[in-house]
Amino acid sequence: MVEKVVVAENLSVLLGRRKVLEDISFTVMRGQLTGVIGPNGAGKTTLLRAILGLVQVESGELNVLGYSKIDLKEVRPKIGYMPQLQSFEKRFPFSVADVVATGLLSPKTLFRRHVNLKKRISQALRSVGMENYILEPFQDLSGGEQQRVLLARSIVRKPELLLLDEPNSGLDFPAQRLFMELLISLKTEENLAVVLVSHDLVSVASFADQLVCINRTMHLHGSPLDVLNSPHLDEAYRCQFDLLSSTIGKERYEN
Repeated sequence: MVEKVVVAENLSVLLGRRKVLEDISFTVMRGQLTGVIGPNGAGKTTLLRAILGLVQVESGELNVLGYSKIDLKEVRPKIGYMPQLQSFEKRFPFSVADVVATGLLSPKTLFRRHVNLKKRISQALRSVGMENYILEPFQDLSGGEQQRVLLARSIVRKPELLLLDEPNSGLDFPAQRLFMELLISLKTEENLAVVLVSHDLVSVASFADQLVCINRTMHLHGSPLDVLNSPHLDEAYRCQFDLLSSTIGKERYEN
């Protein structure tokens, strides 16, 4: 099995004629959780979309599960993607099973029934502790429960790479911690490579194996403690995080 799941070298990305990412370099290994941090508008979601092959790569190298940037559409079925909760339409009268089933849709499967559909949905929900909610309306669930259902949706294909965009946004601290513990358990059991975008530095650094800090360009890349202790962190955020290092060090010690 490929150990290097994502390799980006001097990656630059265009949206229209505007360069939104420039000179981004990092590697994601199998079984590793990589946290992507940076201020609003830094290009974090665009980076996930580049890995999915949904935006134009202007220059540099991008290799995902052995596929180059030219062939990324071929590797998409091996990638699970969890968008921000607000980007998922919650008003539609979907059941929990319906939401998870959408994770099996693709241009190739859109007009044919997936083999063992019910079994795959049940397995995915069981893995996130939501199997008893399979017939419940998605819109009636709490924010934390909805996030677990969306996580089940992203893993229903049994991906090798999991991309998550602000999965803890809007959740209270207990729900955040439960979600992250569940994610770490899935990563370990399935030997998944995980790339997680987050604005909550303390939360993601408590669980990540490495951090990538970007603001249009690459600022920092390394272990959570090294990144949070770096005097260059303020170059990305334009503010100081003097208390952050001691907080995360305490949290990692207590975990």
